Amino acid sequence: MRIARRIRRFAGLLAVCAVAPLFAAQQQQTVCTVTVNSADEKQSFRRFLPQDKYRFVELVDRKRSDWLESACQAKVSCDVLIVSGHHGEGNVFFSDALDRGEHLDIKELERASCSGSCDSLFANLKEVYLFGCNTLNAQPFHSVSGEAVRSLVRDGKSPDEAARLARLLGQARGESSRDRMRLLFKDVPAIYGFSGVAPLGPVAGSVLDRHFRSSGAGHVGTGGVNGSLLRQFSQHGLVAVSGIGANDALMPLRQDICMFADDRMTTAKRLDSVHKLLQRPVAESRLLLDRMERFTDTLTADTRKQPEVAQALERIAADNGTRERYLSYARDADQFITRARMTEVAQDLTWLTPEQRREENTRMLADMIARKDIGAPDVDLACTLNKNGELHGAAAKLAVRGDVTQDVGRAAVLACLGHTEARERVLEGLVSASDAEVRIAQAYLRQRPITDPNELRVVTRAIAKMSAPEAQTRALDVLARHYVSDRESVDTLKQLFARTRSMAVQNAIAGVLIRADRSVRSPDLLRTLRENRLRASPGDNMVDALISRLQESS
Repeated sequence: MRIARRIRRFAGLLAVCAVAPLFAAQQQQTVCTVTVNSADEKQSFRRFLPQDKYRFVELVDRKRSDWLESACQAKVSCDVLIVSGHHGEGNVFFSDALDRGEHLDIKELERASCSGSCDSLFANLKEVYLFGCNTLNAQPFHSVSGEAVRSLVRDGKSPDEAARLARLLGQARGESSRDRMRLLFKDVPAIYGFSGVAPLGPVAGSVLDRHFRSSGAGHVGTGGVNGSLLRQFSQHGLVAVSGIGANDALMPLRQDICMFADDRMTTAKRLDSVHKLLQRPVAESRLLLDRMERFTDTLTADTRKQPEVAQALERIAADNGTRERYLSYARDADQFITRARMTEVAQDLTWLTPEQRREENTRMLADMIARKDIGAPDVDLACTLNKNGELHGAAAKLAVRGDVTQDVGRAAVLACLGHTEARERVLEGLVSASDAEVRIAQAYLRQRPITDPNELRVVTRAIAKMSAPEAQTRALDVLARHYVSDRESVDTLKQLFARTRSMAVQNAIAGVLIRADRSVRSPDLLRTLRENRLRASPGDNMVDALISRLQESS
């Protein structure tokens, strides 16, 4: 009996010893890091979090581009997520290092958040730390403008009721960075991010070190809002929110977003869902235009031939009521770019033939030319729409007034459509004293650059005669995007460098010459630069770079 009791006691001790490591492992939390820029924030967490309680997993794999998908397949489950990277316009986290291509697209986060194929990655998240600018900015991406109110009136609402509904729509569907992160990290108790400009990595790392030294690391992974951390970053605008819950007002928007992001849906089912979305008031469905664009771009010719996809497209094509409401909204859009984007989606959804789309765009360009003020974005759009030359015939239809090319904005739109006389007027605008005209010419030449060396020589001489330094600098910046390959143009710029009293102009000239054909640089160019250069800030001067380049080649 005594021996039996000893055996049972020994077996019990063995069981405790066997369970203890398992229990410790269960208590250990996984800290996932996405380091696409600075590693300072991650390193601070690593220094202060005990290794026996926190396990770090870097999700970025430099050897593969689909590293987030790889983490999903490996069934990684994060308790804490730390994202370090510059944050641009709510769409991507990226690095400022030119030799690093890693980035984290919000589309990938949406897919991971919405898809059943990646249900483990964020399922147990308690805290998210977003070290990037504007990650929790409350400013909406989409504004509900006058076009939405007019659309609701066309749908039968009174002007007052339409205005009220539009305001509510903006609140529910405007999609700020803060809303987007709350949608992505559903049910997460604590999401930290910045309402404005975030501190650089070394600064953020230093603040984190100070926080952990004074308050310890025991709060990490608990899911509670850390007031001490918020106070340490108070000067930098760190804020904390929670992910949306089942009854949150943003849940319908998440469902719509997940309809585009869930990789379990077939293309045909997604088309049916898009159709239902379009049957709502257009003022609402238009706010998801960017996602509709990304989806319709995937509808290749082979995809459209699939029986279920073809049938879904036929159902959309047959819905004339929704088609007319959609196109009426597009034609009435406040911004021409919105109108053009909606027109392209209409063709993708078989509501317009290619010829009908050209007619819609021609009508839009006529409306553009009829406006008093045409800006650089309008010119950029006109050139983009005609990048393949499909609207070349439209110039003759639109140039109905004899003085239409006297205005640089109208001339630039016509020049985008192949109008020769209009192009000459735009080149005159490049050397205008008006900054607005130079900007328009800049937008045009970005898409329709000068390729004729003689024309480039004439433009260079005209730029050299300009008297307004700011406009001249901008014109030189445009010239720098071209390849100067003749000695006369180089000599013209050299003479301008010697006589100008503007550091900005000298810097812009150097920007042109550093890209110019080396064989046409005059022998005395280096001496001219040294003798006539104006004082400038060290380390921020294109003249320094040009002098260094010339010295190396001499």
